[in-house]
Amino acid sequence: MQQLRRNRRLRTNDAIRSLVREHIITPNDFLVPLFVVEGDNIKEEIASMPGYYRYSLDLLVQEVKDIWSMGLKSVLLFVKVPDSLKDNNGTEALNADGLMQRAIKTVKNTVPEMLVMTDVALDPYSSYGHDGIVEDGYIINDETCEVLAKMALSHAIAGADFVAPSDMMDGRILAIRELLEQENYKNTGIMSYSAKYASAFYGPFRDALDSAPGFGDKKTYQMDFANREEAIKETLMDIEEGADIVMVKPGLSYLDLVRDIRDVVDVPVAVYQVSGEYAMLKAAAAQGWLDHDAVMLEQIMAFKRAGAHIIASYFAKDVIKLIG
Repeated sequence: MQQLRRNRRLRTNDAIRSLVREHIITPNDFLVPLFVVEGDNIKEEIASMPGYYRYSLDLLVQEVKDIWSMGLKSVLLFVKVPDSLKDNNGTEALNADGLMQRAIKTVKNTVPEMLVMTDVALDPYSSYGHDGIVEDGYIINDETCEVLAKMALSHAIAGADFVAPSDMMDGRILAIRELLEQENYKNTGIMSYSAKYASAFYGPFRDALDSAPGFGDKKTYQMDFANREEAIKETLMDIEEGADIVMVKPGLSYLDLVRDIRDVVDVPVAVYQVSGEYAMLKAAAAQGWLDHDAVMLEQIMAFKRAGAHIIASYFAKDVIKLIG
């Protein structure tokens, strides 16, 4: 029998492969995480995240300009809070002149068109390193939600376009949405970390912000990585409570969840390529075991193929430089 169908005809050369390619990567896919510290003239490399840095506000200005010049239009802000300002109630998180609030204003004053998203969780501000208020060794939920809502409002007042609750407390999306509406910040969006798993991939990030838990772990509020259907339930609840964008975190080990959620929701789906995923590739490439750029692009394409609309990645600048 003569073979009439030959799929390889569509792989013959780069021109035809490009023409029929199902997914492409552009700067519009990325959300760029930025780490901010107090001080002046500080650009310090994070030891466990080679090539990634913490910036003081004065040097954040140039970094934001560089990001914008590359066509990257969205940033996600995190702050490293001095130990002297940490307590169990996250008091500093509500400081109108706190580091996060000043970082938001710095970005907006530098590039007003830049979309600014902000991390909303208590762990950078907590003397215990947990995402909520601790009482008798347990992270309490409802009281934490009240603080998170006030924290989100302070970010909106400072100029944030979106707040991004990463804490996984029950009901925090509703608490934030109701307070934003009440205070007439109706156009401030919420990107919820809806399916955030208790993962071993977060280690370098916690080094970056000095936010590792001081006792125990985060398994009583972050999700069990054995669970799949729970992710859909959590995500649908967040949408019902007012989330505009939902997120899966971590990324590569959870691509099945990205696809599952994309198939059942009608809001944009984000994915976070976390610090451990970044660090593993950097380490393997440094040993000559993997081709850094080739693997990096393959990983980013996996997020697109799985259905992510938005990719938060420490590789964002590297990818854009490569694809030019």
